[in-house]
Amino acid sequence: MSDLRYPALYQINTRVWLTELTRVLGRSAKLDDIPDADLDRFAELGFDWVWLLSVWQTGSAARAISCANTGWRREFADTLPDLGEQDIAGSGFAIQSYTVHCDLGGAAALARLRQRMQQRGLKLMLDFVPNHMALDHAWMDEHPDYFVHGSETDLARSPHNYCRVQTKNGPLVLAHGRDPYFDGWPDTLQLNYGNPDLQQAMIGELERIAGQCDGVRCDMAMLVLPDVFERTWGIRADPFWPKAIESVRREHPHFRFMAEVYWDLEWTMQQQGFEYAYDKQLYDRLRGAQARPVREHLYAGLDYQDKLARFLENHDEPRTAATFEPRMHEAAAIITYLSPGLRFFHQGQFEGCRKRISPHLVRAPLENVDASLQGFYERLMTVLRQPVFRDGTWTLLESEPAWEGNWTWDCVIAWSWQRADGERRLIAVNYAGNQSQCYLRIPFSDVSGRTVRLRDMMGTATFDRDGQDLVSRGLYLDLPPWSYHAFELTAS
Repeated sequence: MSDLRYPALYQINTRVWLTELTRVLGRSAKLDDIPDADLDRFAELGFDWVWLLSVWQTGSAARAISCANTGWRREFADTLPDLGEQDIAGSGFAIQSYTVHCDLGGAAALARLRQRMQQRGLKLMLDFVPNHMALDHAWMDEHPDYFVHGSETDLARSPHNYCRVQTKNGPLVLAHGRDPYFDGWPDTLQLNYGNPDLQQAMIGELERIAGQCDGVRCDMAMLVLPDVFERTWGIRADPFWPKAIESVRREHPHFRFMAEVYWDLEWTMQQQGFEYAYDKQLYDRLRGAQARPVREHLYAGLDYQDKLARFLENHDEPRTAATFEPRMHEAAAIITYLSPGLRFFHQGQFEGCRKRISPHLVRAPLENVDASLQGFYERLMTVLRQPVFRDGTWTLLESEPAWEGNWTWDCVIAWSWQRADGERRLIAVNYAGNQSQCYLRIPFSDVSGRTVRLRDMMGTATFDRDGQDLVSRGLYLDLPPWSYHAFELTAS
C-alpha cells in the first residue's frame, strides 16, 4: 500500500471527528477545518495511511430507517445515554452517491485535505461498498435492472430481506443487501452482479473514486465473489474483482485495495488482486487466549502473511480495552503489530476507549483516557517506526522446554527481525495466564564467541549473554503471565 513492505494505517470515523471539531469551533466543521497539527501527529506517530470512514453522500431514506429501527436505537442509546436525533445520520455504508458528503465540504474540501496529507507523506483511504446501495440511490429510477428483484411471494415469506419501493417506473419488490448468514440490511438495496452492465457501472464508480484517494477499503468484499453471490441469490455472476482492479490500475497504477473478508477467504481475495485482506483469524485466535493456535497461524508463508491487515479493533469489532484485560491487551498488541502485514489501528484504541461507535452515529461518548495504555501504544509506535520492522526479514522462532516435563514452553510465541545492515530484533510473548519458561533458538550463528546485549525496547531491562551459549543452548526465558520482551540485539 506504499513503497514500504509493512506500512501502518489509522482508521478514523470522519463524521465523529468533525462533530468533535464542531464542539471546539462553535460552528459546523468541515474537512477544511481538520487541523494541520492532527495530520502532523499522524505522520509523527509513523502512520502511512489514514482511512477516513464515511465521507460519501448519504440520504434521508437511510437516516429515517436508522432512527426508526428499535434494535439499532437500543444500541445507539447504549453508546450515547443522552442520544438525540441529531446524533443519528444513517449508516455510512448506505451510500446514496459516491460524491463527498455536502456536510463535509464536498469534493473540493477532500482534495485540499488530501493535498495536505500528501505534504506529510500520508496516503488517503476511503470506503467502497460493492454489495449494495442506499434505498434512495438514483439507479433505482434510472437502472432498476442493476438491483436484485423479488416477487410478492418473496416479500411475504421473507420481509426482512425484501421491500416494496416506489420508483418512477412504478412499484417494485427489491432485495435488501445482505450477508447470506443474516437478515438483510433494511437501509440498503442489493446490487445484481449477474448483470454485466451493473458490474461495468461499479467499475466506473471505482475509477471515479480512484481519482480522489490512494486506496479503498472494500466492505464485505467476498459477497460479490461468483460462488458466494450465487449461493446467496441463486444468480450466476462473472468475476468482478480482477477486471475492476485491472481497470482502475490502468489509470492509477499505484492505487491500493484492502478487502474486508471472512469465512477463510483471505487467500482467495489476495488472488483476486487485493494488496491486503483482513486477518480476522489472528484476531479471533488472540481472543481465544491460547498461544498454540496463534503460533500455528503464524506458520503461513510470507507470500500470504505480508498481505494481511492485522488489527485488534475496527468499527465492526468491540473495543479492545473492553474485550481484553490490560496485560492480555498488551501481549495481543505486540503479536499483532510486530508481526508481518499491514498494521491497522483504530481511532480511540490508543486512549483505551471502551464504547464501540456504530457507523450510523456522528457523535462519540466522552471517555476517560487510559494513561497507562496510551503510554504503551506510544512506546509501541516508537518501536514500529524502526526500519527493521518496516522492511526487514521476519522469522518465526521455535521454543523448547526449559526442563523435562515443563509444558509452559508451548505458551511462548517468538520471532526475529533482521536487515542486511545488521539491525536485529527478537520478540517473545508469553501468551498465557501462567508463568512460562523455555529456551529460544536464536537464528544468528555469527554471535558465537561474542557478547550479546539484549535491550528491551518496550521496558527497561538489559541483559548481556554469552553468544556461544545462545547458539548452543538457546536464550533462556522465564516470563510472567501475559508478559513480553521486544529486544534490540547487538553483539560485540
